[in-house]
Amino acid sequence: MINFWEKIKKNKKGKPILALAPLAGYTDSSFRSICKDFGADVLYSEMASVSAIHYKSDKTLDLLKFSKKERPYVVQLFGSDKNHFIEAIKVIEKEINPDGFDINFGCPVKKVLKQGAGSKLMSNLKLSREIIEAVLNTTTKPLSIKVRTQAFSVGLIDFLKNIQDLPISALMIHGRTLKQLFSGPIDLKIIKESKKYFKGLILANGGIENYQDIEKIISRTGVDGVGIGRGALGFPWIFSEDFKNLSKIDRKEMVKKIALKHLKLHSKNKGHLGLGELKGHLVWYFKGFNGASKLRTMIMSSQNYQEIENILLKL
Repeated sequence: MINFWEKIKKNKKGKPILALAPLAGYTDSSFRSICKDFGADVLYSEMASVSAIHYKSDKTLDLLKFSKKERPYVVQLFGSDKNHFIEAIKVIEKEINPDGFDINFGCPVKKVLKQGAGSKLMSNLKLSREIIEAVLNTTTKPLSIKVRTQAFSVGLIDFLKNIQDLPISALMIHGRTLKQLFSGPIDLKIIKESKKYFKGLILANGGIENYQDIEKIISRTGVDGVGIGRGALGFPWIFSEDFKNLSKIDRKEMVKKIALKHLKLHSKNKGHLGLGELKGHLVWYFKGFNGASKLRTMIMSSQNYQEIENILLKL
């Protein structure tokens, strides 16, 4: 049976697969919908804890809800307990029914590392393989994984050699080491080399700030596509080749329109409790604009959605 990853590759006819990469606190349903409108082919959830699902966290399950418009939709999970992964997969399939699952092996956040998850799990070759096998044996949905070029003493190639016989559908590589966190050059050489050790689709991730970066990475690595996380914040049109040469004037009008749309979606999906998250998004939208500092102060001090909408309408 052909899974959605293979269908997308076939339908793209040689063009790169464009995925909205998982980003905690940002890639919620509202933002995913906006990125979908601009051409994102695959949408990832925010990173969810398998242990939180094990302990019956309704908040975590609410985090994973999505609309039909967002398909194909992938739920990304993190953790280090094999049984929690198995349980989480079963619960999510029943309650959420995404198109696929993803295991995070790249997160550098300390509280995640302390749990033996994220990049810490990538450094544990035995356990990482056991968890991947457990997930593959639990679900028939396609599995993807997200990694870094190095985590502690384990490099990407050694990690891939350890799992190269497993039927993983897609691999997203953040082209930086754990020590680099989210800054510094992307290792395009090792991303290209990874093709020798992985049979599924490969997406490059990290350092993508515009459509030209997408084209450069694809041409230099030959991978199947890219995953864009931080590069999409404030720039959801990054997924569209049509807007790659957007002027500063056109960008301002675009941002105003999208920000208002985002506000309405966010208000509908999350209500007042989501106000802080929306403010975080709006700061990114207006970054680099004249008067951005003053605008940021006004937005951050707003008490409700109506106040923010009034600010945006006056721009």
